[in-house]
Amino acid sequence: MALAGTDTMDQDGPGETFLFRAVRIAAVVALYWFVSITMVFLNNFLLDNKDLDAPLFVTFFQCLVTVGLCWVMQMLAKLCPGFIDFPTVRFDTKTAREVLPLSVVFISMITFNNLCLKFVGVAFYTVGRSLSTVFNVFFSYLILKQTTSIQALLCCGMILGGFWLGVDQEGVAGSLSWTGVFFGVLASASVSLNAIYTKKVMPAVDGNIWKLSYYNNINACVLFIPLILVFGELGRLSTFSHLADLTFWGMMTLGGVFGFAIGYVTGLQIKFTSPLTHNVSGTAKACAQTVIAVMYNSSTKSTLWWTSNMMVLAGSSAYTWVKSLEMKKTPVKDPQDSAKEKLLP
Repeated sequence: MALAGTDTMDQDGPGETFLFRAVRIAAVVALYWFVSITMVFLNNFLLDNKDLDAPLFVTFFQCLVTVGLCWVMQMLAKLCPGFIDFPTVRFDTKTAREVLPLSVVFISMITFNNLCLKFVGVAFYTVGRSLSTVFNVFFSYLILKQTTSIQALLCCGMILGGFWLGVDQEGVAGSLSWTGVFFGVLASASVSLNAIYTKKVMPAVDGNIWKLSYYNNINACVLFIPLILVFGELGRLSTFSHLADLTFWGMMTLGGVFGFAIGYVTGLQIKFTSPLTHNVSGTAKACAQTVIAVMYNSSTKSTLWWTSNMMVLAGSSAYTWVKSLEMKKTPVKDPQDSAKEKLLP
């Protein structure tokens, strides 16, 4: 088991045939699609529970499962050295404090992401939180003082146009949730800030993405507790009729497992393809995810609604292509850059 987030490298061995490499890449991409799409629908199912309005608790529990799985993976790595490659992590308060600023952004990202999914559903989810690329350009200039080319700005313009057209068409259809759109914008901003802060705290965890996940989720579990109390979710949990239902806890645990798995399969796809291919695959996955959601709900969408989705996806793909061309013209400064892909579906 390779570490997610390790550097992209050429995996072609001297004895590997083209067919073997093609099948392996296809399997890795299919695994990424399966995990990512399943996680989105599973989270939507958990968050759309009419009997339990506790999105913070759902997110907290998924972070708790991730921490538990990190412990399990460490034990398995000791029992099966060479077969399972997972770092040994001993909790260090100094490291936890250094990761804390990122953890604050991290819990904002996953909370707003889940709240967006709760209010807009899977079909509009791609458009609802599509502005992460736009915010990335904005924050890169504001915080890092990095300028952006005209071509990349034009791609951002296409994304913005698709976003506003999608909001307009949701309003025309009578299914618009301004609350969901608001949380989608906040989620997009948080995704961008998460990438920036990840780069800043990577040295604190020796550049290891799994160590970062371990500390991030421990910090998140601690930070979520007062939020759950302040927003009154503890009272809602105490009156929840399915609190002793094993099926409910099984679904909650499964959501946490898929949340943990998305980090691994994202790194796996980057490792056996490239960061550019990963972004293209993610864009195609988002398109398929939207189509599946519309078919599953037996919805009828207008031509302009589909146009908004295509504008967002085309703008995102074009931005990825433009940035990849620009990166080829400049030397790579940080070997961890390939690990800093978005981990939300």
